Amino acid sequence: MRIVIRYFFRLVRLILTPFMLLGEKLTTPKGVERSEQEQQQVAAACRQLALYQFKTCPFCIKVRKHMASLSLPIETRDAQHNATHRQELEQGGGRVKVPCLRITKDDGSVEWLYESDDINAYLSQRFGQ
Repeated sequence: MRIVIRYFFRLVRLILTPFMLLGEKLTTPKGVERSEQEQQQVAAACRQLALYQFKTCPFCIKVRKHMASLSLPIETRDAQHNATHRQELEQGGGRVKVPCLRITKDDGSVEWLYESDDINAYLSQRFGQ
């Protein structure tokens, strides 16, 4: 019975995936406009950030849409299909849970921030206008 349930949910995910990705494309807001100099400063600050995510995770989509609304060029790392990124997430953050924002601070220390609402609040506080 357990295997039947597992395959049922895999089928549901397989069917819903294209709709979720299309919905993300259609509903992603237009990003904020900054002067070229301001955008370069934001891009430099974003080099210290990386988002570990699964492509079709609804909470990851929520964070990616927020990143787009703030015009943040944050690197996204696929922790579902890339074994290296998955291992980095597990070793650095302590668990494989997405979304997770990896924040490298100026002193070289690394902070791992989980939960989409916490990530969005952090991004709004740091880069919001």
